[in-house]
Amino acid sequence: MTRTNSNRSSRVVLATVVVLLAAAVPAAAVSVTGEDVPEEGQVGTQVSASVTLDELYRNPQSEQWQLSGTTELTDVSWTVVFYDQTGSQVELVEPTGQSFSGVDIAASTGTAEVEVRVTGTVPEVGSYSYDPAQAFTMVELTRGQSGGASSTIDSWEAHHYTARSDSARQAIDDAGAAIEEARAAGANPSDAQANYDDAVAAYEDGSFDVATNLANRAADQATQARQSSRTRRTVVYAVGGLVVLALLVGGVLYWRSQQGPEDPLG
Repeated sequence: MTRTNSNRSSRVVLATVVVLLAAAVPAAAVSVTGEDVPEEGQVGTQVSASVTLDELYRNPQSEQWQLSGTTELTDVSWTVVFYDQTGSQVELVEPTGQSFSGVDIAASTGTAEVEVRVTGTVPEVGSYSYDPAQAFTMVELTRGQSGGASSTIDSWEAHHYTARSDSARQAIDDAGAAIEEARAAGANPSDAQANYDDAVAAYEDGSFDVATNLANRAADQATQARQSSRTRRTVVYAVGGLVVLALLVGGVLYWRSQQGPEDPLG
């Protein structure tokens, strides 16, 4: 009997812990119903992004919560616009800095939709990566309770680049395409692949001129390998055709030689 009571007590404790954990972590019930976020940007240029949030109170116990946001853009300006169910603006706040927190979202104010806008300068690249491409956080939004846990609504990243890094990346892309075409043609562009790999390494090291030169060399080698493969196939087909023709002619001559002279008397 004691063992049975112990098992029941354990189940009660476990259920209590699960309930407490569920209450401590707010459900990410907010929906992203609109987003206008650029996928890339050149270092030093100004870009803007906007995200619209809806279904703000899907959890009945969360009729009030706090919105936070962060970005890796520099020289940042934020605008958070509150709308009611008719689409009319209820309120507008303009946080400062690369991050903000504590913006109250409350059903009691009539807020039914929130639009977050951010404008800033694309940051410098800390380290370059070809695949996946280097990226920075354009905007990340978080939902939380005052003094409690928080959960990420969503996060958006964007590729950032300089003019030189973009040119090198394009050259590497072209070289990769040329290598794939060579392989599809039956070639084995090993030299091109070696230069391609070195180009990627140079790109990730920030040596963009070297990367561009290596990539261009790889593209040329891949093109030559593809053309050589096609030439070899053409020669093989031609030789094969001549062999077949020779066999046919030889067969005809042999057949005639086996017929013997015609009988003049019929």
